[in-house]
This record gives sequence, C-alpha cells and structure tokens, in this order.
Amino acid sequence: MDVRRADERYPGGDPQAGIESWHAFSFGPHYDPGNLRFGAIIACNEERLAPGAGFDEHPHSHTEIVTWVVEGELTHRDTAGHESVVRPGDVQRLSAGGGVRHVERNAGPDPLVFVQMWLAPLRPGGEPSYEVVHGIADSTPYEVAEAGAMLHVRRLAAGERTAVPDAEHAYVHVTRGEVALGDAELGPGDAVRLTGESGLEMVGRSGAEVLVWELPAPWTPPAP
Repeated sequence: MDVRRADERYPGGDPQAGIESWHAFSFGPHYDPGNLRFGAIIACNEERLAPGAGFDEHPHSHTEIVTWVVEGELTHRDTAGHESVVRPGDVQRLSAGGGVRHVERNAGPDPLVFVQMWLAPLRPGGEPSYEVVHGIADSTPYEVAEAGAMLHVRRLAAGERTAVPDAEHAYVHVTRGEVALGDAELGPGDAVRLTGESGLEMVGRSGAEVLVWELPAPWTPPAP
C-alpha cells in the first residue's frame, strides 16, 4: 500500500483565471521521474473551476480520458462533434485516438469540481470516440477496454464496508468524505496505490464517495 495525501499533489492551473488544478502524477512543469504513472494511469487531476472559467480548446492524442464530476456541471465540446453537460454521478470518456481537440468549461452558476484521469491505451492511434454514462451505480463497474481497466464507484455510509477488487494493481481515490483502508485513514483527495493486494475492505467513516480503478494485469508499453 502506497498512500498519497491530497496535500502532496502538485499545484497547477491558473488561479487568477478561476482554475485550480492538483496533480497526483508528474505533470507539466512538475517533472518527477519517480512518479510518472501507476499501471496504465498517467494522470489523476483534481480540477476546480469557478463559474465561467474553463480550459480553451487544446489537443490530446493516444490517451483514454475519464472524467468524474464531484460538484457542479462540466460542459464538454470536441472537434469530433460531441457536446454534452456532465453532472455528478455521470462518467465521461473521451478516447483521443490519433488526435482530437476539446474544450472544458464551467458554464453554470456554481463552482465545479471534477476528477480527470488519463490512461494509456493498449494500442495507440485509431479514431476518437466519446460517451457519457449517466447515473453510474455502485454495482455497475465502468470498463475502459482500450486500457484494460475497470472503474468502480463506491458510496459508503458511516460504518459500511465494501471489498476492494483483488487485482494486480488497484488505484483508490477519495472524492468526498472519509474512509479507512487497512491501517490508513483517508479523506478527500487522498489516494492509495495497491500492488498485489487481496482481501482488502474499505470502511466508511462518514458519508463517502470513492473511485477505485482495477488494473488486472501489469501494464507494458505496446509494441512499436
């Protein structure tokens, strides 16, 4: 178990423009060769956008981008013709393929908080694709087959227990509330990187929401 605290994240964004970013992995000017990825996960960014703030059109390629909204509403538009509003409980996935550009904004009246996770695909290239699944339930994992990964959402009341999937790699990120995992007490923004663990349970300390990535096989770079 490798516990990473919220206050250990690398700061980013543009606070004067209403954008605050907190990066769990080496990102942009915060280059850390010892923290480049965990399995297929290459980024886990917590973003906070003030009303009217956002990221102007920018490119992505060879990346699976999965977004979870914690508070507020996220407006998405991309050059493949997709446009949508993503709300708490929805999962958004943008497969960048060989290349796509998109815009992300807080067009609503309330602050926006979302967690965006980037995964390396098993095979680079291909055509971009996009989907939003509304109202993900705890019992319905979300598969990102392009990266060989599975996302589980866990919502726990105080004292409630849930199993962490047995996997070669698992990544746990707390979006709200407090939970216990093994000997670790975790709060919002805290994360745990698990390698080769099995039989673990998570216990709610208060009303909590947790994202758990199941990465069932060691990640290896695709052949050139």
